[in-house]
Amino acid sequence: MVYGACMVHAVFLWRKGFRQHDHASFFLLLAGFLLHTSAMAARGFSLERCPVNNLFEATIFLAWALVIACLIVSLLPLLRFVSAFASPVLFAIGVFALMPSLDPPHGPKPEFSEGLKSLHAALILLAYGAFGLASVAAVMFLTQQHDLKFNKLKAVLSLLPPIQRLEIVTGRLVLVGFVLLTLGLYAGGHLPRPEGVLYWKETKVVWSGLLWALYLGLLVGRWRFALTGRRFACGVIGVFAFLLLTFWGTNLLSTLHHP
Repeated sequence: MVYGACMVHAVFLWRKGFRQHDHASFFLLLAGFLLHTSAMAARGFSLERCPVNNLFEATIFLAWALVIACLIVSLLPLLRFVSAFASPVLFAIGVFALMPSLDPPHGPKPEFSEGLKSLHAALILLAYGAFGLASVAAVMFLTQQHDLKFNKLKAVLSLLPPIQRLEIVTGRLVLVGFVLLTLGLYAGGHLPRPEGVLYWKETKVVWSGLLWALYLGLLVGRWRFALTGRRFACGVIGVFAFLLLTFWGTNLLSTLHHP
């Protein structure tokens, strides 16, 4: 509900063209983050394990990683409005997580005691959070570019960061997410697996490898083949949309996540 309130407030900021400083979005996001963290901690302590085992838990951890990244970035004066662009994504993920089928009440008790498994899950989901924040910065970039092209007065009066800074931030966030994803996949390769299951041929791992290759392609294209500006921003948004649309399906098909 708090993320929804933040999204509604963001609509008014968009209509005003981000022409005045506003701290309400940040504090709404912070309030949602505190409630979100409390819920995750309560669930973890009640189950006596890291709450990233089933699809519901993975979804709320994904959103939590995106929120904490947004809060950190929002502390920078020139990126203060990032919460306004992230709130619709957070609200959509939160509504999806409420689907009852994602959190079956009765199922096999998971074994989640190893620290390496928790590290693997945390690194992967934090990488998704960085990618989500990169897509938010890319949307801000496209917004500024559109205003500069069609409404220069609105762009001049806007308090959004300069378009060059947004492009740099987007690239760096993609790089951070790529490094976290690489480390997470490497950690996952050293986890115990059911007999007969090959790690690099498993559904979720193949999907993660494809995601890794897509982001690698964006980074190489940016540094070597002048994939910059609008094309890079659209690529970042497109790959993150692919992540959101296929994450849950591949998770359900995974024998490692649903033995």
